[in-house]
Formats: sequence, C-alpha cells, structure tokens
Amino acid sequence: MELKELKEEKLEEELKKEELEKEKLEEAELEEELEKELEDEELKEFEKLKELEGEELEEELEEEELEEEEDEELEEFEDLGKLKELEQLQVEEEEEKEESELEEELELEEEKLEEELEVELEEFEEFEELKELEEELEEEKLEEAELEEVESEEKQELD
Repeated sequence: MELKELKEEKLEEELKKEELEKEKLEEAELEEELEKELEDEELKEFEKLKELEGEELEEELEEEELEEEEDEELEEFEDLGKLKELEQLQVEEEEEKEESELEEELELEEEKLEEELEVELEEFEEFEELKELEEELEEEKLEEAELEEVESEEKQELD
C-alpha cells in the first residue's frame, strides 16, 4: 500500500515538474513574442521617419521652385513701391510658412509622444504579466521544495 502511495506521489511530482517545464517554455515564448513586437514597432517607426524625410525633401524642392519664381517676379518689378509691397507680401508668406511648419512639427511630435506612451504602457503591462508569472513560478518552486522535503522525511522514516 505504501509503495503504491509513493508511486502516486512520484507521478504527481513528475507531473508538477512537467507543468513547471511547460510554464518555463511558455514564459520563454512570451519573451520572444515581446522582443519581436518591439522589433516590429521599431521598424514601423523607422519607416515613418523615412516617409517624413521624403515629404520634407518634396517641400524643400517646392520651396526652391517658389523662391526661383519669386526671384523672377522681383526682376519684373521696377517700381520701388511695388518692390516694398512685394517684400511685405514675402514677409507675410514666410511667417505663414514658418507658422505652418511649426504646427506640423508639433503635430508630429505629439503623435510620436503618443506612440511612445502606448509602447511604454504595453511594455509595462507585459512586464507586470511576466512579474506575476515569475511569482507563480516561485510559489511552485517552493511547493516543489516542500514536496521534496516531505519525500525526504518519508524516506528517512521508511529507512
């Protein structure tokens, strides 16, 4: 009868060990998934930056074309009054352009900060989940140690 109980306890221990190994594998898989998600996020951010750089180059080309047109228009104006008027218009256009660029930069910065906050929040939540899994693993290790201690005591009693 005692032999049967010992075998059952051994089987239970082996099952618990297998469960612990499964949990360790699951934890490793979770960590791999987290790393992959972070890499995906970094890739997306890099692609967004490339798009923004392309848009900035287009804007610079358009600005250069506008400046060339304005230069040609300046040559056409001979009257000083008209030149002053044109200069005033250019100043106003430049101010509007700068204001528009600042607004765009602010919007981009806001979007970037929001994305960073979302990523950090996800990382924090995943960290909390990992922490809980580690605590569960620690509890199971303690239970396993207690079981081993009980088995050891039972062996000593049998001997």
